[in-house]
Amino acid sequence: MFSQPISRRLFVRSVAVGAATVSLPNLAIAKPKPVVFDPTPQEVRIKKGYEPGQLLILPRSFYLYLVTDKRKAMRYGVGVGKAGLEFTGSAVIEVKKEWPTWRPTDEMIEREPRTYSRFVDNEYVQPGGPENPLGARALYLFQDGVDTYFRIHGTTQPQTIGQSVSNGCIRMLNDHVIDLYQRVPIGTVVTVL
Repeated sequence: MFSQPISRRLFVRSVAVGAATVSLPNLAIAKPKPVVFDPTPQEVRIKKGYEPGQLLILPRSFYLYLVTDKRKAMRYGVGVGKAGLEFTGSAVIEVKKEWPTWRPTDEMIEREPRTYSRFVDNEYVQPGGPENPLGARALYLFQDGVDTYFRIHGTTQPQTIGQSVSNGCIRMLNDHVIDLYQRVPIGTVVTVL
C-alpha cells in the first residue's frame, strides 16, 4: 500500500488532524460570512488619522469616504477604473461642474475607436445632460495645479457601481454625486489608495 514506511511523526500528525476534524465539526465546515456590497450612503466609523473634509477612496472595496469628524465618515459606493487604468495617490478638487460636458481623452479614443467613433478626427464635445457619461455632477482632480483627467462623477450606467469598469474615473450614482458635490468645496484633498 505505501511505497515507503510511514514515519511515526506523520502517523501521529494525521491521527491528530483527523481527530480534530471529528471532534470539532463546526470549525471544519465553518464558512466566513460573506461581505455584502452596499452602495447606499451611510455614516460609518473609520480609522483615525484622516482629517474632516478629506475624501478617501478605497477602489478594492468600491467605497468613497467623506471624513465628517474624527473616526467618522459618510460612505458611498463607487465604480472604479479597469486594471491598469486606475488612479492612485493624492489630488485636489480644483473644479466642480453641474451637468458637465464631456469628451473622451485621446488615449481612450485610441484604445477603443469603435466605442468613441463619433469623437474620431473632430473636436466634438458632448453637452451636459442625462445622456452624458459624466452624469449630473463632476469633481475634477488636479495634482500640483495640473489636470489629471481623472474625475469623481455621476454615471449613466448605475449597474457599474461596485465594479472595475471605467477608464480610470470614480463613478457614483447621480443622486449620490449630487449629495457629495454639495458637501465638498474646491480645495478638498482626495486620496486614492
